[in-house]
Amino acid sequence: MTTMRHNDYIARIDYDEELEMFHGRIINLRDVVNFYGRSIDELKQEFENSINTYLAVCRERNKSPEKPFSGRFNIRMTPDQHRRLAEAAEAHGMSLNTWAIKQLEHAAEQ
Repeated sequence: MTTMRHNDYIARIDYDEELEMFHGRIINLRDVVNFYGRSIDELKQEFENSINTYLAVCRERNKSPEKPFSGRFNIRMTPDQHRRLAEAAEAHGMSLNTWAIKQLEHAAEQ
C-alpha cells in the first residue's frame, strides 16, 4: 500500500487495473472521499481538489471534517497472546496499556 499526503490529510493509493487509473481514498476524514488520476500529477491535483471541495462542504454544513476518535481501542487476541504481552509489559515495568501504546506508536512511525 502506498500513501500520499496533502497538508494534514493522508490518502491510501491503489491502482485500478480495470479503469487503468490510480485510485485514492482519504483515510482520516469523517466521510469517504475518493479521487482518481491517470498520472501521479493528475492524482495529486485531484487529491487537493477533493480535499478543498470536502472542506468547503463541511464549512457549509458547519461540521468537523476530521474523523472523531474516542481514545479507546479494543483488540481481540488469544489468552496466550494476552499473557505474553502482559509479561512483556511487566518486564519493562509498565502497565499493559502503557506498553501497548508505546509499541503501537513505534509501529505507526515506521
